[in-house]
Amino acid sequence: MKMLINVAETVVADALHGMAAAHPELTVDVENRVVVRRDAPVAGKVALVSGGGSGHEPLHGGFVGPGMLSAACPGEVFTSPVPDQMLRAAAAVDSGAGVLFIVKNYTGDVLNFDMAAELAEDEGIQIAKVLVDDDVAVTDSLYTAGRRGTGATLFVEKIAGAAAEEGQPLERVEALARQVNENSRSFGVALSACTTPAKGSPTFDLPAGELELGVGIHGEPGRERRAMMTSGEIADFAIHAILDDMTPRSPVLLLVNGMGATPLLELYGFNAEVHRLLAQRGVAVARTLVGNYVTSLDMAGASVTLCQVDEELLRLWDAPVRTPGLRWGV
Repeated sequence: MKMLINVAETVVADALHGMAAAHPELTVDVENRVVVRRDAPVAGKVALVSGGGSGHEPLHGGFVGPGMLSAACPGEVFTSPVPDQMLRAAAAVDSGAGVLFIVKNYTGDVLNFDMAAELAEDEGIQIAKVLVDDDVAVTDSLYTAGRRGTGATLFVEKIAGAAAEEGQPLERVEALARQVNENSRSFGVALSACTTPAKGSPTFDLPAGELELGVGIHGEPGRERRAMMTSGEIADFAIHAILDDMTPRSPVLLLVNGMGATPLLELYGFNAEVHRLLAQRGVAVARTLVGNYVTSLDMAGASVTLCQVDEELLRLWDAPVRTPGLRWGV
């Protein structure tokens, strides 16, 4: 496999050096693997910290900045960061108003953030935690007890980040983050397997002419494999899976997310099919975001995430944000 890397062992460090060079508004601690907004801690502001294995860029480091995360902890590729990283991040951004940990539901992430929360509280930092578990494809999967955390992570980080930016207290920021997660559902599809730098070959076998319906962002198995389908057929399967699990009673945010190797030409066409199907089901779309936001290295495919929103959640979604991976209103 051809990759634009030096050696597999330094992939994450090399990327962090490059991120630091491209984004002087961030403080990137390459040695300790922590990305922090340069103006942190912000007096009186609740801080948001998230993290996870690398390979899902721009999640999470690309979402650090005004209006979203205060800090992010990148692990090795598809590997959870360690509690020391999370503790260091919390200490760097805590202003005394408390820190919210946003945790995707993968076993390593959950265990390490739990341990970090205990360590931080021992140091006098007030911690709250929100677990993101939006994936409707499977109940339990590799590395996960319960549903996986996927595309809704972006919605949680953006909306909770906007609330924190307004100066809302920790209890309210946490409640909003939980509301967003509870209102969100996702479903992903893989057209090809991804390749980790360490392995240098596809992480799972997906024969030519087949796709995986309900795949996880690390390549975990989904619901079933089928012969290749059209964009409209894939959208139909994904929307049915999501709407079988939720009945939107208000407009939704829609994320059509690329897994890393699917071009925008295809993603926009897929988005058209998703909009057509939602209209047929009477689901109003308030806002749409299309692009590569929660990726899986070089996997071809896409995921769909819906989040029911009320006026407050929509206002917070529209609020200004300035990060490497998401930017508007500024």
